[in-house]
Amino acid sequence: MRTRALAFGLYADEEGLAWVRALVEDVVGSHSARIIDMTTAPVAGTDDFLARQWAAEHPGRASGARQPVTLRLHVMCSLRTRRALRKAVIAALCPEGEALHTCRVPWSAY
Repeated sequence: MRTRALAFGLYADEEGLAWVRALVEDVVGSHSARIIDMTTAPVAGTDDFLARQWAAEHPGRASGARQPVTLRLHVMCSLRTRRALRKAVIAALCPEGEALHTCRVPWSAY
């Protein structure tokens, strides 16, 4: 087992960020991996893709305190588990269904 890195771009307020952190902790725990550290950092001077995604998916709703941030985590796991974790986090961030849906927190995976 080695320490593996994962990173996600998010457009979130404090509540949304707490939701994503809890989601990530649940996914990692369900794969018998261990989070070594999890940090967030504001993203400055980048494309506002996630803000545009919010505006498109939530027409007429203000973005409020949302801001673009990067969530980085280091997880103790195998490479295969890291791949499974990335896939599971992405699926949990915006689960697909038959109906048109919007993501609670706009995201991108690096």
